[in-house]
Amino acid sequence: MDFKFYFSLFLRRLHWFLLFVVIGSAIGLTLAKVLPPVYVAHARLLVESEQIPGDLASSTVRMEAAEQLEIIQQRILTRETLVDMANRLNIYQGTQAERRMSTESLVSDMRKRISITTTVGASGSGKGGATFVTVGFKAPTAQMAATVTNELVTLILRADVTMRTGTARQTLEFFQQEVDRLDGELSKRGATILEFKQGNQEALPESLDFRRSQQAAGQERLLQLEREEAMLRDQRSRRQRIYEFSLANGIADESAASTPEQKQLRAMEEELASQLVVLSPSNPKIKILEARIASQRSVVEAQVARQAAAGSDTALSDAPLSDFEAQMAEIDGQIEFIAEQKEQVKQRLENLAVSIRDTPSNTITLDTLERDYANLRAQYDHAVSNMARAATGDVIEALRQGQRISIVEQAITPNKPEKPNRLLIAAGGVGGGMVLGLVVVLLLELLNKGIRRPEDVTAALGITPFATIPYYRTTHEKSRRRSIILGAFGACLIGIPLILWIFHSYIVPLDQLFNSLGQGFGLAALMSNVTIALG
Repeated sequence: MDFKFYFSLFLRRLHWFLLFVVIGSAIGLTLAKVLPPVYVAHARLLVESEQIPGDLASSTVRMEAAEQLEIIQQRILTRETLVDMANRLNIYQGTQAERRMSTESLVSDMRKRISITTTVGASGSGKGGATFVTVGFKAPTAQMAATVTNELVTLILRADVTMRTGTARQTLEFFQQEVDRLDGELSKRGATILEFKQGNQEALPESLDFRRSQQAAGQERLLQLEREEAMLRDQRSRRQRIYEFSLANGIADESAASTPEQKQLRAMEEELASQLVVLSPSNPKIKILEARIASQRSVVEAQVARQAAAGSDTALSDAPLSDFEAQMAEIDGQIEFIAEQKEQVKQRLENLAVSIRDTPSNTITLDTLERDYANLRAQYDHAVSNMARAATGDVIEALRQGQRISIVEQAITPNKPEKPNRLLIAAGGVGGGMVLGLVVVLLLELLNKGIRRPEDVTAALGITPFATIPYYRTTHEKSRRRSIILGAFGACLIGIPLILWIFHSYIVPLDQLFNSLGQGFGLAALMSNVTIALG
């Protein structure tokens, strides 16, 4: 390779190389000068665990630290919060960007400046350690960076307290409402059960055995009344026969009988009537007594026959038999009373039969009502227990004894800006200009297909020249070419910094322009990396 020839070509294109070096240097030096300083302040927070052991009293706010921090971050980065903070702390006041910045741009810029990162330390037991939160803010002044960072810390602590106490309060209010609702439902169900029991007092399952015993007793009572009625009717019939027999045989009245046999017969009949009340007609005692009465009656009838044949003075009187009528009226009254008792017993038995028949359906209905009441009561007891726990959790959160975020290190005013790295930007501009100049020179030579030395003639035409005569420019051409080159150099040295300064000061700040271009062309990540590298 003929390095001397290529070096001569480079010297011939030296003005292009220097032009791009000047352009890159102007851009780099201007950016290093006009880009605003960026101060970053940091504060550290710690997520502390519950202060009271969970087996003694636990909070009702069950939230992982990562989830809690994510929710707080999203609440802080809302549009209203960022706009309010920018206005209160005068973050953009007095800047040229404020007059040209829309609300959306302000919110977007604030979100880019704010950094909230979470780290979890490692514990010696292998489990997750403490959770730390680092909060930072980028600002053009050191004081503003520290002020805004501390304001962010205040918002985080306030959001933590508000969220946890609000959640605990909402939990308590929910269970209070649930207890009130279930209490009202219990009152309604209790009133329904009471109304059902009052409306079906005679057909409730708890009195079924008593009513069945009453039914059995009533049936026994009815049989006893029927026996008594039968005995009274038999007694009445016998008295009627005796009375008719007495009339037929001339006996005025049973009470007029004066013979011992007649008195004994009447006493035996009365004994038989009394025994039939407690004994059945087939009882041996009744049979013996009836045989004795029949024998005694034959004796009395024989005496009456003898008296009638002898024409004695014991003829029946024409006076009314008042004793017989009184006895018959008494027996009829007893029969009537027994009939009334039978009707009452029958009516009671019918009522008992109806109530016993209705008891199964009432039992099913009552069991359904009581089961629903028991279920509601279990829900009510559970809700009361949960309300007590919620009240304890509310007190724990109100006293900040649950999980909480505390400050480990407040943000302080940084001593120097974090970026931009002006020396690196200036060196990058010069280096970029040199690289671009070399590339342009190389491209110009590669695109130039002309003949520039004898070897090119031989290679292209296959002939060997005797001599070569170089091209000589006139003085006018040299002056014109020199003026163009110097003018281009001057325009780059003065125009580029001036244009960049005007654009940065009156149109759009260059840092925002770079971010906007990166987002517009989908190169946000690349521009962010470039910005970090330059910083």
